[in-house]
Amino acid sequence: MNTSLRSLLAGGAAAAVMLTSGVPAEAATAPVPAYKAPKIFGTTFQPDPKHDFTKGIHSRHNGILRGWITRVDSGVAEYTPIKWKKGTETEGYFVGPPEGVVMAYSSPIAKNVVFLSAYGCKSSMAGMTVDRRTGLGNKRCSRTTLIKRHGDHGHPSLITVYKGEIVKVQEIYTP
Repeated sequence: MNTSLRSLLAGGAAAAVMLTSGVPAEAATAPVPAYKAPKIFGTTFQPDPKHDFTKGIHSRHNGILRGWITRVDSGVAEYTPIKWKKGTETEGYFVGPPEGVVMAYSSPIAKNVVFLSAYGCKSSMAGMTVDRRTGLGNKRCSRTTLIKRHGDHGHPSLITVYKGEIVKVQEIYTP
């Protein structure tokens, strides 16, 4: 059998495996693009100029949002942008949009989401697991841990959305 015929058969077999695995072929081969991260302690809410909040709650456009997940139901997360508010007695804290300002999004959490915790996988206060230079979580935990921890109350995070799904959540350490 010649080399080009072998290559053709191998390529066809690989495509058949992807098609029968239930994973779209483009999803199996296309990595998430590298988006520019916002300032971790930015003092303004990140805009999404293409988003129309009057059309109901739906996914943010592709990119990274500094925000927190406010609710999770059946694998779909609602999340809002956050900003850093400088404190008078402490360094400061994160705040969401003021009461009455609608800036919420909703996206399914991808089955293969990357969740990088700043507090470990066992509990939200198990100990720091952060990059000390950036203050971002670096301990990979399960999707179940993400849903359990963020489903009740928001933790400041960088939330990456790609093709309408949350594909990465990286917690921001706040003492």
